[in-house]
Amino acid sequence: MAKARILIVDDDLELGTRLVRYLKQFDFDSDSIAHPNKLLSFLKKHKIDLIILDVMLPEMDGFEVLRMLRKQSDLPVIMLTARGDVSDRIVGLELGADDYLPKPFEPRELVARIQTVLRRKHPVDKINEQHINFGELEIDNRSQTVSMNGKNVNLTHIEFRLLKFLCENQYRLLDRNTILNAIKSMEWETFDRSIDVLISRLRNKLGDDPKKPKFIKTLHGSGYMFIGREENHE
Repeated sequence: MAKARILIVDDDLELGTRLVRYLKQFDFDSDSIAHPNKLLSFLKKHKIDLIILDVMLPEMDGFEVLRMLRKQSDLPVIMLTARGDVSDRIVGLELGADDYLPKPFEPRELVARIQTVLRRKHPVDKINEQHINFGELEIDNRSQTVSMNGKNVNLTHIEFRLLKFLCENQYRLLDRNTILNAIKSMEWETFDRSIDVLISRLRNKLGDDPKKPKFIKTLHGSGYMFIGREENHE
């Protein structure tokens, strides 16, 4: 799975710029356009994974834009509105919106909704895949082995479980407690900061520079995110 690309359609240029900058922290590529009449031409030129669409737009409202979009695309759409009307939410969902968020909103909530919608639209059950390939990094779930550039990486059982859990939640922000609860084991004493130690050990073995990560990104004060790009082989 490649890095997800988000398109923001909102005539509030300042908000669009802020969101583009904010989403970058969570490893999303994003663009912002202010005029809905540019949407279809933009989609023809660029591959987009999800659209954030404001209801109140110039030229045509967001409902009309969504109606037009649904005639030719099933791209996931999260709608934004400054109006808190329940009727707006119902209309948007009936027209095919995947989620709805009233303004003003917390940017972190928007990120959570983006992640949820993308997982729902593109479910990936990596647990049952025998091989997962992230370029130079290969994971064999059947034999529980990991290799980098074809060379075996010697991981402990708990390190393998950590890596497996991270890649199963690709592009999802995971806090320490979530990781701890997923991988805690009788043979390894886990506590909050022990996750940091384990992440550090795993990074060292993968040769992953925390300042320029290829696989495990730190979001300071929040947690970790696996950002490896999956490669599909026929």
